[in-house]
Amino acid sequence: MHVVHHGALDGVTGSCHQLMVNDSRSLLIDCGLFQGADAKGRDEEQIDFPLAGICGLVVTHVHLDHVGRIPYLIAAGFDKPIYCSPPTAKLLPLMMEDAMRVGVTRNKRLIERFLQDLRRHIRPMSYHKWHKLDGGIEMRLTPAGHVLGSAVVELEYRDERFVFSGDLGSRHQPLLNDPVSPERADLLVLESTYGNRNHVGREERVQQLEGILCRTLENKGVTIIPAFSVGRTQELLYEMNEIFESVQRRQGCSLLHAVDVLIDSPLAQRFTELYESLRSYWDAEAQHVLTYDEQPLVFDNLVQIDDHREHRDTIQYLKDSKLPAIVIAASGMCSGGRVVNYLKEFLGDPTTDVIFCGYQAHGTPGRYIQETDWVKLDGRRYDIRAEVHQLSGYSAHADQSDLLRFVEGMQQRPGAIRLVHGEQDAKTVLKQELQQRGYDVV
Repeated sequence: MHVVHHGALDGVTGSCHQLMVNDSRSLLIDCGLFQGADAKGRDEEQIDFPLAGICGLVVTHVHLDHVGRIPYLIAAGFDKPIYCSPPTAKLLPLMMEDAMRVGVTRNKRLIERFLQDLRRHIRPMSYHKWHKLDGGIEMRLTPAGHVLGSAVVELEYRDERFVFSGDLGSRHQPLLNDPVSPERADLLVLESTYGNRNHVGREERVQQLEGILCRTLENKGVTIIPAFSVGRTQELLYEMNEIFESVQRRQGCSLLHAVDVLIDSPLAQRFTELYESLRSYWDAEAQHVLTYDEQPLVFDNLVQIDDHREHRDTIQYLKDSKLPAIVIAASGMCSGGRVVNYLKEFLGDPTTDVIFCGYQAHGTPGRYIQETDWVKLDGRRYDIRAEVHQLSGYSAHADQSDLLRFVEGMQQRPGAIRLVHGEQDAKTVLKQELQQRGYDVV
């Protein structure tokens, strides 16, 4: 077997890997969108590889840089099974519905026709079991700890085993089970997003978030958290709930009486409902929390913004009232969605805080906000006077120590490792760390 990469080999986004099982059969692992600088000069509507011989698509998780090209793949004639974990099988249609509406068409009839077609392709595969696919291929999915439903994919054919990490989560992510290393791999295709750095620990990241929330109360500003609708939003709600309860126990008063938490993303609300329905896949800590808190993703003063008019009215209200508020809105890299309107209105205010909890790809507005003092949004320049924070501890991606632990946790050393889904510096540093430990990085 060997692997041909159609994305994320030389960048971070656009994950798409083709496992060539033999001369006539292959499997795709993910089919994602290119974002930021990775997207420049690309026509993503064109699937630029032949579909002949591809007998299925394996989806590691539902983020758009791993699934966003699926509509174009199906439009190009793909008519094979889409294999994924049971939670991903429920989350994927919702993600694709939103992606279609934003990036392809707003025609409801066409979107529904696509979703019907998509559901016909989806084949949920339970975790931890070996499943026989067509042509003698066997597959096993194990939790990857990145978002609910994310999976490490093991594929075996005639005693040769290739492993695709997808996106690995950092340890001790709220709600999610930690990733478990596979026993062996002839080739391990490993993500490397944070291959050159380590995150702060969970206790420190909670303290950082609590400090920013208290600053919001003190200066009566607006805290804006650009967050992906699936995964990050739900984890932030879970930990904010704990922060508010902790402050109340320590100080005898509740933060919630003084600040509104606004979820301005209808998609995030729908994903949160699905997260609630998939509690059986939550980790042991979250299962314990459920014994004394029936709704750990819901709390007092949590306000959900629905239609666009309410969204506009909310921005005007925050502007006029000068009351503190915490806003969680998509998109996570500030490249679109409702968060852009909040940024336009409040980036120039020094009482504003912007919290980045995840990776910002090169060329995205989020990256510019992180690194410069101005940003272009919808063609207009906005100066940045807000306080900008990067809470790496909330990243859904494994850091360097997590990635090394994943590799070293394998019972047998992998025959070779190929690094994907990372900027060049991250891959170079991780490659050196692995080679120093005696691993073959190709």
